[in-house]
Amino acid sequence: QVQLVESGGGLVQAGGSLRLACVASGRAYSTYVMVWFRQAPGKEREFVALISRNGAYTAYADSVRGRFLISRDNSKNTVYLQMDSLKAEDTAVYYCAADSLTYSRAVGDYNFWGQGTQVTVSS
Repeated sequence: QVQLVESGGGLVQAGGSLRLACVASGRAYSTYVMVWFRQAPGKEREFVALISRNGAYTAYADSVRGRFLISRDNSKNTVYLQMDSLKAEDTAVYYCAADSLTYSRAVGDYNFWGQGTQVTVSS
């Protein structure tokens, strides 16, 4: 079991930056693939980025590639999402998720979720 708590959301103008963090508690954090998803009002939850257990492999949704950077610090049990050049369409609740068995981009493949943090980008 792992518990996840996100932070760092807020209100920012278009073109600005935010850095989200997700702290994990529980056993064996370093054995989990960590993923960020987001859900905009009226839309389905969608994949944003993932990072492998040791951080060597990352993957991004096409909509954020080149603007967002996922990283992790296993000594702090924390995964980060650096978001630059933010756009109004990035407005959503951002969730981190974890799983030990998959590199999937599908919401249903992840068993552990945080409560989410709101990101609002004003145009």
